[in-house]
Amino acid sequence: MSSHAGRVALVTGAGRGIGRAMADAHSAAGAKVAYLDHDPALAEEAAAAAKQRGCEAMALSADVADDQAVAEACRRVSETLGPIEILVNNAGISPKSGGDGKRSPVWDMQPDEWRRVIDVNLTGGFNCVRAVVPGMRELGRGRIVNISSVAGRTYCDIVGVHYAASKAALIGFTKHLAGELGPDGITINAIAPGRIDTPLMRGSAPEANEAARLATPLRRLGSPEDVASMCLFLTSDGAAFVTGQVCDVAGGWLLT
Repeated sequence: MSSHAGRVALVTGAGRGIGRAMADAHSAAGAKVAYLDHDPALAEEAAAAAKQRGCEAMALSADVADDQAVAEACRRVSETLGPIEILVNNAGISPKSGGDGKRSPVWDMQPDEWRRVIDVNLTGGFNCVRAVVPGMRELGRGRIVNISSVAGRTYCDIVGVHYAASKAALIGFTKHLAGELGPDGITINAIAPGRIDTPLMRGSAPEANEAARLATPLRRLGSPEDVASMCLFLTSDGAAFVTGQVCDVAGGWLLT
């Protein structure tokens, strides 16, 4: 029997792309999965598809930047599926307001855009952790995975500084909380995907995506399932002694 069987997982940004792949992987492994997305239609469609496969799932819509909305969503999950044992902080945005799928340089970036990216990508993770950790501490166990990016580890000219800063901050967030939550039996790790073939990636200029492919030693873009496989490992019993780590899923992009 899978170590995920019967466990309750909350995945944010689960309506499409990497988030949906991770949510689907957990449901296929026997977890009861809450598909949370800012777009209610995407959440409903993803959860409905999981139910059609015979999995136990529910759909939720919330803006992760809104702490009250997150708290209410987590309350609903606990009441419907049971105590949350797995949290995957995936919800994130990467605006390309420079035109033609290109980022805005810092001198053109609007403060409102900066604040929104930080609110969703970083504060959203804080809101979710803050909401689920009391329950995990009561259980004496928990698994948290934060989706960072190679852009949080090195310069990446495809994304804006707000995205890079938020993803770098998630790494610090992960490492600190590994120490803070470890005594309660809670592990927390980060995944740093490289260029993954998702709707978010397709919003970038095609030439930028091709350059990223050529810069990757495996000479291909990653798939959402590549990231989901790593996430499933980190939330499994097999990773019980792994915490505070940043796991690159990037096809060797960061090799030097």
